[in-house]
Amino acid sequence: MINRICDLRNNIILAGLMLVCGAVIPAGAAAVQDKPAPHVNFNAVIDRAKDVSTRPYKAPGQELSELLKKIGYDQWRDIRFKPARSLWSDGRNRFKVQFFHPGFLFQQPVTIHYVERTATHHIPFSTDLFDYAKPEVRDSIAGDLGFAGFRLHYPVNTPQYADEIVSFLGASYFRALGKDQVYGMSARGLALNTVEDTGEEFPYFTEFWIVHPESEGKEITVYALLDSPSVAGAYEFVIRPGEETDVQVKSVLFFRKKVRKLGISPLTSMFFYGENSGHNNGSDFRPEVHDSDGLSLQMRSGEWIWHPLENASRLIVNAFGGGQPKGFGLMQRDTHFDHYQDLEARYERRPSVWVTPEGDWGKGHVELIQIPTSNEYNDNIGAYWVPEHAPEPGEMRAYNYTLAWHISGKRSLPAGNVTATRLVRKPDSVMFVVDFNGAGPGVTPSGKEPVADVQVFNDYKVESSQVISNTVTGGWRLVLVVRLDQPGILDGVLPHQKPEIDLRAFLKDGAVAVTETWSYTCLP
Repeated sequence: MINRICDLRNNIILAGLMLVCGAVIPAGAAAVQDKPAPHVNFNAVIDRAKDVSTRPYKAPGQELSELLKKIGYDQWRDIRFKPARSLWSDGRNRFKVQFFHPGFLFQQPVTIHYVERTATHHIPFSTDLFDYAKPEVRDSIAGDLGFAGFRLHYPVNTPQYADEIVSFLGASYFRALGKDQVYGMSARGLALNTVEDTGEEFPYFTEFWIVHPESEGKEITVYALLDSPSVAGAYEFVIRPGEETDVQVKSVLFFRKKVRKLGISPLTSMFFYGENSGHNNGSDFRPEVHDSDGLSLQMRSGEWIWHPLENASRLIVNAFGGGQPKGFGLMQRDTHFDHYQDLEARYERRPSVWVTPEGDWGKGHVELIQIPTSNEYNDNIGAYWVPEHAPEPGEMRAYNYTLAWHISGKRSLPAGNVTATRLVRKPDSVMFVVDFNGAGPGVTPSGKEPVADVQVFNDYKVESSQVISNTVTGGWRLVLVVRLDQPGILDGVLPHQKPEIDLRAFLKDGAVAVTETWSYTCLP
């Protein structure tokens, strides 16, 4: 199960951790190293990653006390940074930086630097920066532990308050927020060997450099060094907060070992249940519980694909070929509060994340993984780009892309987008009810009713297909019935496990598609 870097109930924004700098950095801050290092830029981080990759991997030393290693989430949150000690608290720019205390799940030390125009300063850990609810926790700490990570603040909701807009915490995980959003899904720097029989390898961001922004600047740059047994890498994040927060990513990767599967721009999210899976067997008053409800892809051919998420009883892996897409992302399209009814989690405010590749990534595919989960506390959804050829030892690769953290619907959606997917299961069939928006009468080029183009795979047969005008929404409803009593291609090998039902469908006017392609996978 993918580790979930968030609160067990509401992805509660981790409060209180604020760091500051000292004499060389704005007044009212914690001390930095006495002797500044030369100015660091992205090329210097690339050189550092290349050099690190030529040496055997060495895991960072574990310097935490046993008490910090064993404390629970609530005890970890009770270690709060002193607000007056935040980096750039003097108000000379609109960004502020807050740092996380090591402990709980976050035991790998992270080194953090502050970069000004002519020099670079190390920011050391100090217990003087924190308030400890339990003195024995403070007393167990000796030396510079490093930090667990950091977060950035910037005023996006009101001019008077610096909201949390980005958090880097745990392995290579990070997540961001735009206006009126609450934390949901996460991104990662890199995915290695996900759902492979070798086991997944989790690279870590081991070192960060935070570049001082311009006094009235609306963006901030962060460099990061990534390391793992198989790869070392340099990352540049240019973060632009606002109505939607954009994170422009540059990555340069140097491989020590051959990697079986490389995942570029990985996204991780949670889907417990939704309109396509009922009310959790009547055990929950909430109609839906998820951070994302589907994978969206925009292909270079012009086709849009929407694949609703599923919490199935076994692992499902989908590959979407067709060459490098114009973009892809995990979306939270459903933004209606009454569809969730959760006053704490506010799932309708969880951001969607759209990945726009930059440059030529070569041949490959987008992969979607859906892992069974029995609760809403674990990320069980992953999506990433997989190049056709895995990297070899000694190889260097570079991938650039932009992540847009936004509320779905505030960006333009493809014409004829899917608004709902519902299922009715019977012993010998499954009925799929799919609602399309924006493809009503008069929208099609001919003014006629569209017809369905349906494909079903793995030896299943469509018993019936019907397109119905939705007089309430002005769109169309597609009703498909798929029979389950057909012989399966795996019946001879796995007689008690039928293959997945894979479907693709869109509405068309003559030969012209008037909706996006609905793609779906479910277990019979």
